Amino acid sequence: MNIPDKSRHDQLCELLRHHNHCYYVLDRPEISDAEYDALFRELVEIEERHPELRTPASPSQTVGAAPQEKFSPVRHAEPMLSLRNVKDDQEFRDFDASIRKMLATADELDYLCEMKLDGVAVELTYENGRLTVGSTRGDGAVGENVTDNIRTIAAVPKTLPENAPQLLDVRAEVYIDLEEFRKLNRTRQDEGEKTFANPRNAAAGSLRQLDAAVTAKRPLKLFCYGVGRFDEPSVKTQQDLLGVLDRLGLPVNRNGTSLQKGAESVIACYHRMLASRDDLPYEIDGVVIKVNDLSLQQELGELSRAPRWAVAFKFPPRQAVSVIEGIGLQVGRTGAITPVAHLRPVDVSGVTVSRASLHNWDEIARLDVRIGDHVVVERAGDVIPDVVRVLVDRRTGNETELPLPDSCPECMAAVTRRENEVVPRCTNPLCPAQRIGQLKHFVAKNAMDIAGLGEKQLRQLVDRGKIVDPADIYRLRKNDLFSLERMGEVLAEKLLAAIDESRTRPLSRLIFALGIRHVGEHTARILARRFQSLAELSRSDTDALMNIHEIGSKVADSIVDYFSRQENIDLIERLQAAGIEPETEAVVRKDGPLAGQTVVITGTLEQLSRKEAEDRVEQLGGRAAGSVSKKTSFIVAGPGAGSKLEKAQQLGIRVISEKDFLDLISEDETDAKTG
Repeated sequence: MNIPDKSRHDQLCELLRHHNHCYYVLDRPEISDAEYDALFRELVEIEERHPELRTPASPSQTVGAAPQEKFSPVRHAEPMLSLRNVKDDQEFRDFDASIRKMLATADELDYLCEMKLDGVAVELTYENGRLTVGSTRGDGAVGENVTDNIRTIAAVPKTLPENAPQLLDVRAEVYIDLEEFRKLNRTRQDEGEKTFANPRNAAAGSLRQLDAAVTAKRPLKLFCYGVGRFDEPSVKTQQDLLGVLDRLGLPVNRNGTSLQKGAESVIACYHRMLASRDDLPYEIDGVVIKVNDLSLQQELGELSRAPRWAVAFKFPPRQAVSVIEGIGLQVGRTGAITPVAHLRPVDVSGVTVSRASLHNWDEIARLDVRIGDHVVVERAGDVIPDVVRVLVDRRTGNETELPLPDSCPECMAAVTRRENEVVPRCTNPLCPAQRIGQLKHFVAKNAMDIAGLGEKQLRQLVDRGKIVDPADIYRLRKNDLFSLERMGEVLAEKLLAAIDESRTRPLSRLIFALGIRHVGEHTARILARRFQSLAELSRSDTDALMNIHEIGSKVADSIVDYFSRQENIDLIERLQAAGIEPETEAVVRKDGPLAGQTVVITGTLEQLSRKEAEDRVEQLGGRAAGSVSKKTSFIVAGPGAGSKLEKAQQLGIRVISEKDFLDLISEDETDAKTG
């Protein structure tokens, strides 16, 4: 593998997670949509070159960010996914060609084009026609309970007509009209309050108020665009679905949708919407394009973070001219050194921006960027732009090039750049930046979750020689902590208690914390459900790992490689010696009634979500697959089952109903209790 690609991948993952947190949780984005999209695209491009880097924990596979603790959590019954982006006509043609290939059809597809509002995604849950829960998207699986605030939005019906489904999860976008946004900011300015950067931030900040009375004063609106749980088998298309929501009294953007046949019609529709962008009363940043046929949506399925059947066709971002006043250097946890441009503050579409990523020296060379250059920067709704091009004709001769660094800005060690590498690299394996990155990953909230041990504390402990690797954390004593800034008796005791509490985190947390290549949070949970301990996992070979659903050859090889390295075995032994006793999560029965069988779930199940059904298959020893093949043992088919059912019938594969499947589960549970 190209080592700089791996280094840049690690850095991009860290950057994108940070900016997701700023955007989704704090409502204080530090970069623009344009820069975020550029970082995200760079990450995807690296993962396309090196598929083994694409793990379930990668920002390319995850959605949003974890919810704020000030709100109670709400687990979505069906995940609220994100969307993949395309940026030009050809990319959309490629998207269209890829899904038609998956569907094995040369026919043009019907697409529903919907204006992409720049707002906040929420879910409204109606039970027996009454609004019971309103929540934010959060990380896609768990959102924030903002029910009281949602109820203050005039457009949200509190009750639905009698013909409404008994259970309905509605997906919607909360936004603020541009004129209302301007009025709100004028009022805040007159009252001496800080103004909002843009309508999206205003909507997000209003929705996350702890006092619903404050939210009620904000001019929030809402458009509904989809559903989660929805029991209405007569609805066959996305367009019909919006019609049903409309008839139930839920606001949909009637004027912002258009049904088109084929890629070229979609592209023409996109350009019409782009041309009308500035005439709309609200901010949009693109067009969401969905396969209209719901059965085809189901057949195409989902990726880790996005459906295969939909894409966001983003508008070109708006631009401005600024000056690069300096270029700083950042060191990644694997030693990669990357440049960051510091811009003369400039207003771009109403937002002041002051920095942009330059990615690497190849990008600097491509753009011919120099300190002092006038550059065109662009943004798409947030704070910080991307550098598009250099205005060479405005040079005065005083501009200076940025040379490759000859020493690491973090540890002053020598720097090298190998042939064909895009970034220079610190040669010091003990560089504090690299060590800090590894330690930060280990103690992170989604890993061992050691509260109070952040980057600042870790740096001080490394500098003082108190810790070298994660095992040293568990050997810290109170006197070691007293050397830290602002660390007194009470804080030291709290930190030691947090460290001690982390010794019994679930096994999946420990597996993820180890930083095994290609093993993210999702994969770590899969492994923890299959294996009783790290010792058992370490003894598994590639073939055994690949028999686990969702574990491919790259991940399996990486796990085997990790446990073949003596330094990793030494670390695990040191962690065990320090009292790390992870909580076992294994639930899969190797002697279960489905042991060795491959099962496909298709259609709409009435009593279980597809995820719940697939979990039960694996708990009973089977493998839950996403497609039908000759290796499929049987399929569970609910209403709306389409091509998968047809293929199973063609191959002579056994088909059972959800009731049959539930009976199988019931029989097994009865046997387990009486046995």
